[in-house]
Amino acid sequence: MVSFRAVWVAWIVQALLIAAIVGGVFWLVNHALEVLRARGVRSGFDFLLQPAGFEISEGWLEFSAGQPFWRAFLAGLINTIRASIPAAVMAVVLGTLLGIGRLAPHVLVRGLCGLYVQVVRNVPLLVQLLMLYFALTQLLPDSTEPIELIDGFWLSKGGLSMPWPVPDEGAFWPSHFEWPERGSFNVSGGAALSPEYLAVVIALGLYTAAFVAEIVRAGIISVSQGQKLAAQALGLSPVQQLRIVVLPQALRVIVPALTNQLLSLTKNSSLAVAVGYPELVSVANTSLNSTGRAFECIAVIMAVYLALSLVISAAMNRYNARVALRGWR
Repeated sequence: MVSFRAVWVAWIVQALLIAAIVGGVFWLVNHALEVLRARGVRSGFDFLLQPAGFEISEGWLEFSAGQPFWRAFLAGLINTIRASIPAAVMAVVLGTLLGIGRLAPHVLVRGLCGLYVQVVRNVPLLVQLLMLYFALTQLLPDSTEPIELIDGFWLSKGGLSMPWPVPDEGAFWPSHFEWPERGSFNVSGGAALSPEYLAVVIALGLYTAAFVAEIVRAGIISVSQGQKLAAQALGLSPVQQLRIVVLPQALRVIVPALTNQLLSLTKNSSLAVAVGYPELVSVANTSLNSTGRAFECIAVIMAVYLALSLVISAAMNRYNARVALRGWR
């Protein structure tokens, strides 16, 4: 059994290591800023308090040109999260279905799932993103003639309009849904998702799903045949075998590799700058062109993506620990 003193020594060593790393980063940033100032280049993070002077076209956080740069970066961060979360959900759900389909007894299902995985993961994500954006902005009908997918959902070159919960005047919590209505020139009301946002979410989701599919397939294969035979002996249906016996044990193999894919998805969202979606990198690029503070803007991007990655890793590691404990009981 580990002694109390050994635990404290381990914590102290880790704290000193973290302090050394933080100190080293702080010294490196200060040194870089001093070198820039010595060469006559304006430097420093004081620009974050100055008015940005540009607008951000969409997002959950309202932003105007008169507001400071730090708020612009915050709006970009929220837009990054806004695109990454639904893309991650899409990738996990679709990837799980594809991974199960890769092991299906039906040759056609197995072949189609395998074809999807091989095609999607071998075409660069940027190419897929540009193709989707072209399809959404060029091949769909104009905003004056939208397609009604299902009741209340309208799709056109202007994006996707759908019902959205809204509160009554003066209230905080939503009390009813506002439904979009087709007008003479466009669709008004409800929530509108831009074609840029749709292209980013769909491209990230479809691309990452191909890798998640292989992770799920490997996890299912890792479960011993004896476990599957025991489930059959209990009279469980194939769906029950998968849900009750196979997938819970496969999670111990799936979750660590899935963590890497979620990290990659979040960082790949930076490619959204190619289609004009105002996420973090797009905002930083505009800020860089406005202020000339290249080092500072890149440092902000690095720090934010590092923080996002650490949060995702911590959450997934915590879940992985719970799954592992269940597996050993």
